[in-house]
Amino acid sequence: QVQLVESGGGLVQPGGSLRLSCAASGSIFSSYAMAWYRQAPGKQRELVAGIIHDGRTNYADSVKGRFTISRDNAKNTVYLQMNSLKPEDTAVYYCNAVLGNIISWGQGTQVTVSS
Repeated sequence: QVQLVESGGGLVQPGGSLRLSCAASGSIFSSYAMAWYRQAPGKQRELVAGIIHDGRTNYADSVKGRFTISRDNAKNTVYLQMNSLKPEDTAVYYCNAVLGNIISWGQGTQVTVSS
């Protein structure tokens, strides 16, 4: 498994921005499919955005046009740029890595959108 460490969460006002980072260990990071999930209190964990090895991305409808996922394979890091944040974006955000049947999760980082 790859070790994943998220950072960048915090408290932000509605309409604000945050950038989450997920640093991964290992030498084959570029081969992994990476994703961000989130889980709000009382709700199931949901996919927010994903990016595969060739850079293709996909997004949940609720974040399209506001969030951008990207990766820097030289730094073994995946990012989630979150703009125009809404209170309903409040959740713990988790980094996810998949390679074949190997699935890894980070510990999560809290994002709170509130005035």
